[in-house]
Amino acid sequence: MADRMLPARVEIVEVSPRDGLQNEARPVSTDDKLALIARLIDAGARRIEATSFVNPARVPQMADAEAVMAALKDRHEGVSFSGLVLNARGAERAIASGCHELTYVVVASETFSMRNQGRGIADTLDGWRQIEPLARAAGRRRNVLVAAAFGCPFEGRIAETAVLDIVDRVADIGADEIGLADTIGVGTPGQVGDLFADAHARLGALPLRAHFHDTRNTGIANAVAALGAGASILDSSCGGIGGCPFAPRATGNIATEDLVYLLDGMGIASDIDGRALAALDPWLAALLGHAVPGSLGKAGWFG
Repeated sequence: MADRMLPARVEIVEVSPRDGLQNEARPVSTDDKLALIARLIDAGARRIEATSFVNPARVPQMADAEAVMAALKDRHEGVSFSGLVLNARGAERAIASGCHELTYVVVASETFSMRNQGRGIADTLDGWRQIEPLARAAGRRRNVLVAAAFGCPFEGRIAETAVLDIVDRVADIGADEIGLADTIGVGTPGQVGDLFADAHARLGALPLRAHFHDTRNTGIANAVAALGAGASILDSSCGGIGGCPFAPRATGNIATEDLVYLLDGMGIASDIDGRALAALDPWLAALLGHAVPGSLGKAGWFG
């Protein structure tokens, strides 16, 4: 496992309004989504994945993408809102809606790519070749996540060389940051450290982002391993909510409040108020109709 100095500061991308809600069975209204986003901002979140511009027939929870962005546009100075896009049409919608960032996904597994996006890896990379100039011309931040980078529910472990090949190809096309995502939560710290160290060596100054799901309770440990191997941006979700509609048994992202507790204890700044987020867990559980996975909402802050 890579052994590097941990950073003094980490940027957190709060993904609960999109990745957190997309798999929920109970419909969440636009007003409730906006209430969640407002509470996240009050707690210090400054990069928020607000919605996704995908086919509402496949992801019904995201059918109100334009309405969400219309309510957010020009209302929160200093906050950057991102929209997930999977094709050029989605990118055009996100740009027109006022998203500051566009986040695109390339799945590292051919089978999962077909199930998630209806096309293979090569075609998905071609899709980014179409979207990248649109986002650049519009002055929007261009983010790419390599999903299922540590394992696929259909193909098993993904070879590191295959992931790094995608990283190289995305970097050649162009991006403002590239992330590695453990979409189904199978990675372990040694594996994570090695892959992030190799990706960091290839990308140099290009920011490296980490996206972990906590399906097997390794997410927080993996976040530390990624930071030690060159990652400077971490995705997390208030309450630990989330999941993927196309990945069987996938659970939520690492809980933001749990992550902040760890970072605070390690002396790593994030500018997020973990206590405020932990206090949201009962409200979030009532909204969703079930308990949320995050630990700090149950155990409380210590010290």
